[in-house]
Amino acid sequence: MRDTLRRPPPTRRSWAEPFRIKMVEPVRTTTREQRERAIREAGYNTFLLRSEDVYIDLLTDSGTSAMSDWQWAGMMLGDEAYAGSKNFYHLEEAVRKYYGYRYVVPAHQGRGAEHILSRVLIKPGDVIPGNMYFTTTRLHQELAGGTFVDVIIDEAHDPASEHPFKGNVDLDKLERLIREHGAARIPYLSIAATVNMAGGQPISLANLREVRRLAEHHGIRIILDATRIAENAYFIQQREPGQENRPVAEIVRELCSLSDGATVSAKKDALANIGGFLAVNDEQVYDEARNLVVVYEGLHTYGGMAGRDMEAVARGIAESMEDEHIRARVGQVEYLGNLLADWGVPIVKPIGGHGVFLDARAMLPHIPQTQYPAQALTAALYLDSGVRAMERGAVSAGRRKETGEEYLPKLELVRLAIPRRVYTQAHMDVVAESVYFVHQEREKIRGLRMTYEPRYLRFFQARFEPVE
Repeated sequence: MRDTLRRPPPTRRSWAEPFRIKMVEPVRTTTREQRERAIREAGYNTFLLRSEDVYIDLLTDSGTSAMSDWQWAGMMLGDEAYAGSKNFYHLEEAVRKYYGYRYVVPAHQGRGAEHILSRVLIKPGDVIPGNMYFTTTRLHQELAGGTFVDVIIDEAHDPASEHPFKGNVDLDKLERLIREHGAARIPYLSIAATVNMAGGQPISLANLREVRRLAEHHGIRIILDATRIAENAYFIQQREPGQENRPVAEIVRELCSLSDGATVSAKKDALANIGGFLAVNDEQVYDEARNLVVVYEGLHTYGGMAGRDMEAVARGIAESMEDEHIRARVGQVEYLGNLLADWGVPIVKPIGGHGVFLDARAMLPHIPQTQYPAQALTAALYLDSGVRAMERGAVSAGRRKETGEEYLPKLELVRLAIPRRVYTQAHMDVVAESVYFVHQEREKIRGLRMTYEPRYLRFFQARFEPVE
């Protein structure tokens, strides 16, 4: 067994999570030989591993969090009526209270809401500006005939930049885009809070206010991806001058007030295992969305969710806004990130809200991006310790719809996404030590070539083999 890496003495008093553990789920430890066989059978894609072969699962923070006793109690109160479930009205009440939107259309998860929104608002030939793409969001925009255009600040593409709000929109880029295409060809601005693909980076309140002023001047809607908006609000509270004394819930409400609607996956901030919704203020948009949700998801009072799941989401929204909860949640991410940074492992800075992102290009300069260094690094990490992470680089970026050429993004990252209220500090130590030792032996890692490529969202199901 490896010796624990030594750390300097503490310089401040520690804090602990604001909860107790009352139920545990056993996990399986595996041998190196077992992991070699598992990753080979999975085509070197961690999405294709069986969960029983994973020791610490940091593939995603989506739907993997631990629900509270209050949420579990709510699950027992599920009203499974096909129409008019009381749990839908509890969900609607929570969205109106904490986010402030007038109308709510439930969906089975966030991408269901993205699909409905894209079908309602986007016409062929439209252009959708945003602060960096997200995989499912961009795909739904493209399938509806639109084209996503990145207008995020340049610092977001630099892993080493310490800019506190790398999710900010570059207003000059946005204005040039509006002049080039015209406001009539821009159905909405797609604004994420926080920005997943940039490393969980937040947008500032001041920047969103400026974006709102510009959008109103041109008569363009703003639609938030509010999936991790509580984490974004926490960063505003901690980093933005004048916001330090405001509760997270109050900042969330103001962020939402600067938009016309939001798509939300309730599997992140809201601490549920499944669920999502589209929330809007425009009655006409709501009416069209309410009609389409019946076609693609389910009736407008359940949208693909069971009543018990809607109750868990409604209660999870309330819990996600608690300052003590969000401080502990982001604090655990920062703990892991600071360990890695102190040990010389290249990561995206500042540390994001939902995970630590390893800079695979900096770690593996001997592997060309066309051989998917981030994908190779995820496989190497799993082989070392059974820790499952995911790639956020060229594989996730996919291909250009016009030419079929691969996107080669500036950011070639491995995401260590941390589920909420699931793992202990000791688990984070194990992860950090594994990353450290993989980093020490990084020159042994080889690139990969793709042997199977799905048509859409290839990172989920693609298969690879090592380059000889």
